[in-house]
Order: sequence, then structure tokens, then C-alpha cells
Amino acid sequence: MKFKYAAVLGIVALLSVGCTNVESQQSETQPQAETVAETPAAGSVQASGAFIDAEHPTKGTASIITENGKKYIQFDNNFKSDNGPDLFVILHKDDKLPITGIKEADYTTVAALKSTNGAQKYEIPENVDLATFKSVAIWCRKFNATFGYAVLKA
Repeated sequence: MKFKYAAVLGIVALLSVGCTNVESQQSETQPQAETVAETPAAGSVQASGAFIDAEHPTKGTASIITENGKKYIQFDNNFKSDNGPDLFVILHKDDKLPITGIKEADYTTVAALKSTNGAQKYEIPENVDLATFKSVAIWCRKFNATFGYAVLKA
């Protein structure tokens, strides 16, 4: 029994360290995307929420907005998360996300993360039913790790 427990702890440690080490290598070998400076939308805000830390510190606010008949996820100027490999903006069905191991049936990918800080917005595909989703998350596809998420409230 002790061996199984130690093996599980070892795997968890490896995933955490692996993600951190890859992040360091990523930031050294690839320039970080520039912040997309966008003023807050003139459109209507349907829902919003403050980011909650998961695998990595993440702060700022995510909002669902409607602008010229299209829906977007918008991050405010205070948005900030750690750099990492293969980061995406996703919509998730739950209001509490696991740090690792999210299931494919529980989320939809919106877009690759443009930048780890600053205001930015992402168009939500027309076929996405927003009523199905309760949160926006920054997700590392490579390690299936949730960096941070924001619970959406009207």
C-alpha cells in the first residue's frame, strides 16, 4: 500500500515539475506574445467572473460580451497568468474545475491563448450554447492542467 501511495505522489510531483520545467524552456526559446491592447467592449456584458488560481496563479476578470451580434470572451487589463506550453482559452461546464485531468466532454476549446497578460478578446463560435457552460479557463493542453478559471455569473 505504501508503494502505491508513493507512486501516485511521484506521478503528481512529476506532472507539476514537468509543467514548470517546460514553461521555463518555452519562455527561453519562444518570445512571449505581445499583449493585445483592447479597450473594454462597448457591447453588453452577459456574465463575468474573477479568475481563481488552479495549477498556476491567474488573476483578472473574464466576461462574456455581445458586440455587433457576436459573442466574445473578454479578459480585462488586469488579466495575468503564468507562461506555459500549449495554453488555450476554454469554456467548461462546471463552476469548480479540477487542477488536472479535465474530461473532453466537459469543455469546448475557444482559441489558443494570445498572451499571458493584459486585455484581450476571443470570438465564441456561433454553434456554442453558452447556457451549457459555467466557467472560462486557461488550460494547458499538453499536461491537461488548469492554470486558472473564472466562474461566470450574470
